[in-house]
Amino acid sequence: MAGRETGARLHAPATLDDTGLSRDLILQIVAKTLYFAGELTGVELANRLAVGFQIVEPVLELLRRDQHCEIAGGSVVGAPSYRYRLTDAGRVRASLFIDQSHYVGPLPVPLVQYTAYMGDLARATAADVTQDAIGKAFSHLVLSRRVLDQLGPAIAARHSLFVYGPPGNGKTVIAQAIRNVLEGNMLIPHAIEVEGQIIRLFDPVNHEPVAGLPVEHALERSQEGDARWVMCRRPLVTVGGELTLDALELGQAGQSGFYRAPLQLLANGGVLVIDDFGRQHATPRDLLNRWIVPLESRVDHLTLQTGQKFEVPFQVFVVFATNLKPADLVDEAFLRRIQYKVLATSPTTAEFVEIFANYCRDRNLTFDRRLAESIVADELRSRGIPLRGCHPRDLIEHALALATYCGQPRALTRELLASACATYFVVDEELEAV
Repeated sequence: MAGRETGARLHAPATLDDTGLSRDLILQIVAKTLYFAGELTGVELANRLAVGFQIVEPVLELLRRDQHCEIAGGSVVGAPSYRYRLTDAGRVRASLFIDQSHYVGPLPVPLVQYTAYMGDLARATAADVTQDAIGKAFSHLVLSRRVLDQLGPAIAARHSLFVYGPPGNGKTVIAQAIRNVLEGNMLIPHAIEVEGQIIRLFDPVNHEPVAGLPVEHALERSQEGDARWVMCRRPLVTVGGELTLDALELGQAGQSGFYRAPLQLLANGGVLVIDDFGRQHATPRDLLNRWIVPLESRVDHLTLQTGQKFEVPFQVFVVFATNLKPADLVDEAFLRRIQYKVLATSPTTAEFVEIFANYCRDRNLTFDRRLAESIVADELRSRGIPLRGCHPRDLIEHALALATYCGQPRALTRELLASACATYFVVDEELEAV
């Protein structure tokens, strides 16, 4: 499932017109590329722009005609093997282009082509979400049937989801696991062109090329596909208290002259997790106001610095995760906009023991059911501490750290876990006595 490509297979552009870009924009990027590189063969230049040489050849001829580019050498094989460089006049011209925009790299994809691809992607992934698919996607988590059956319809609707409940019960992990349900990989363009302006989209921090291939492999021209796009896993973008409203709009990095994509555009086709919702600098009302139209229309509106607005697809599954009471964050009208709500409840004793066992397996530790049950009864219940999904992991890690410190074998004992509880939990009675 995760390895399948989704959406229409994109063919490499055969002509300059097939790129959907103006000749002038391609000329600017060619000139800037030669300016920074100094000297390149025709094939090297085409590879850097992620297109075939037949795309850049007419632009090179135009630069040569204007005496802004010259052939510095090469073999008798032909124009693709010639080495090209800018003349002094060409360098002056290229520097003017750089003053307008520093963008150098693969040719961008026109917005109309990106919109068409995202539409194909949405239609290709409209498959039903079954209980079996949900069970497999969340098999690494210990969740009740109730929670799984609430998640399923929400994911199938591709709408928005509010995951709430006490801290430490895996709300963020649940939200991030939703990507496992989304079938197939997808193509993400290096950059998008809108009215002659360039928006850098592919982000190595938030996008993961399939099979872990280095990004530069995607720059090599292929007859099988358009190398201006990178085949990636479905995006999973997670933000927390650092989120600001500015991060949801187009922005420019310094004086670069090109735009950085907002978070929702980075997450297009995947999942955007708003973690610790309600703890951002922006108010929950302001954040939800920003989402109302896109969540319902599946179209977002962005604005260039010129003031021109344009539409982009909003194929994002937005998950709001919080340990605050939803009614304390927003009013009923806003909650209605987020159609699906899932309460991440605290684990039962049986679920706690199962989580304990799973983490022991992950850490190659021997699991002792009686030991796990005694920790619940003697350490947590006796202190009046409610069970949390994060407790097994945290207590085991504390115990292992203590074992290492004391020079003891790497194994869980009753004494180590009791000491872990003593340093992990806050004792209110002792605070009152101080």
